[in-house]
Amino acid sequence: MSPGFGLLILIPVIILLIIFFYYVPFFLWLSAKVSGVNISLIQLFLMRIRKVPPTIIVNALIEGHKAGLKELRRDDLEAHYLAGGHVQQVVHALVSASKANIDLSFQMATAIDLAGRDVFTAVQMSVNPKVIDTPPVTAVAKDGIQLIAKARVTVRANIKQLVGGAGEDTVLARVGEGIVSSIGSSENHKMVLENPDSISKVVLRKGLDAGTAFEILSIDIADIDVGKNIGAELQMDQAQADKNIAQAKAEERRAMAVALEQEMKAKAQEARARVIEAEAEVPKAIAEAFRSGNLGIMDYYRMRNIESDTNMRESIAKPPTPKK
Repeated sequence: MSPGFGLLILIPVIILLIIFFYYVPFFLWLSAKVSGVNISLIQLFLMRIRKVPPTIIVNALIEGHKAGLKELRRDDLEAHYLAGGHVQQVVHALVSASKANIDLSFQMATAIDLAGRDVFTAVQMSVNPKVIDTPPVTAVAKDGIQLIAKARVTVRANIKQLVGGAGEDTVLARVGEGIVSSIGSSENHKMVLENPDSISKVVLRKGLDAGTAFEILSIDIADIDVGKNIGAELQMDQAQADKNIAQAKAEERRAMAVALEQEMKAKAQEARARVIEAEAEVPKAIAEAFRSGNLGIMDYYRMRNIESDTNMRESIAKPPTPKK
């Protein structure tokens, strides 16, 4: 037999062995048996057919068996993987919860995982509480002084509220609202600066963790800074607004007075125009009276003498114009 012929036989054999051990993971089955996990080669083969990685399922079963978790079943792990869950994270969380005496069932862990939360991190947070720093919260006391407070909120994961419970943003928003309400109800800013723990007590009594995925253990005021005198600024703005309103009303009255003056001047000019028009008709009336014989020459002279006498009296009655 030539070497080339033996190589032609060896290559297909190697390919067949690779395919066999891929679909029938013998060494993985052997590892499971040595670890005490009861699983057959047929089940591992069917996992390949169902496109479920046998390594993930077997390693999870081995970890759960070594940790004493009796509720883990192969079918449940496969179903959770096919649903898009993270099998390893769920098993890690169950093992940690078991060691910490936290009541966490497989159904609850898978529900939390499928809800998009990191169940392993949640279990760790139940054991080791997390500290959340709030952003600066600005509030104004009753005396108008602005205070800027920063708080540290110590929270612990509430396993039962992880599914459907609100997250960190809601907790921070509620704490900020409580700080604003507490400072706003203070008579003056000095009381807040002297007793910052009063804010923590008021906020904690409000039960801000209701409906959230966390349990608030403590709220500590880390820092309080004095800001602007908002009350004085508001009074100044109000005074400026009142001034602007008064100026606007004064301008309105001045405009009305100017309009009234213009209207009176227009009426006076109209009256003078009518007088001039009437005076222009006087000569015509005198001429017509001469022609009709209703007015004689002596009557006309007498009328002119009366008019001259009237003008003279008016000029005498006028006060003298002072010289500049």
